[in-house]
Amino acid sequence: MKIVGVGCGPGLITEQAVQVIRSARLIYGSGRAIEMVQKLIPPTCVVRSISDYRNLAQLPENAVVLSTGDPMLAGLGYLPGEVVPGISSLQVAAARLHLPLSRVAVIVAHGRGHDRAMQETIEELRREKVVFLIADPRFDVDELYRRLGTMGLPGQIRIAVCENLGYPDEQILTGDLAAPPLPDADLYSLVIGQFGEVAKKPA
Repeated sequence: MKIVGVGCGPGLITEQAVQVIRSARLIYGSGRAIEMVQKLIPPTCVVRSISDYRNLAQLPENAVVLSTGDPMLAGLGYLPGEVVPGISSLQVAAARLHLPLSRVAVIVAHGRGHDRAMQETIEELRREKVVFLIADPRFDVDELYRRLGTMGLPGQIRIAVCENLGYPDEQILTGDLAAPPLPDADLYSLVIGQFGEVAKKPA
């Protein structure tokens, strides 16, 4: 089995991943992942949408499993088999914000304990790390901001809401705890900490 990262948006796929997909005979993926690489899939390949993520480890050895972003960033990299990296939302956000990855602490709140993610965010900010938080539509951003405002954190804390990274409607909204940005899309992440200005998205 091969677990292939297809990138966090259209065109953010590696040449290695392209070669694996073009030679695949059996592909599994979410609707979004399949749509992103549809033009690369050979006509003889069997394509199946994933409806049950619990039994993916039992897929045939020749299966290619598509993972949006990079499989090792809240993706399907836990599955057995060869992992082919993809360009993640973390990499794109770091590039847009001119943020060295060595300064970043990754926290996943997507489909997991939101309260724990908020506590971990506060702990990492106290260590003066920049937090990259992968959220979901049910994550209570207002509550996170409320907690952050009462913690007396060091330095000037800036916030970026990164929406639809890698897509034509990509948007990065910035602010601080006095005027924090709010997400306006389901597909978003938060960057919180001490960082510089936002770079323009390349044409």
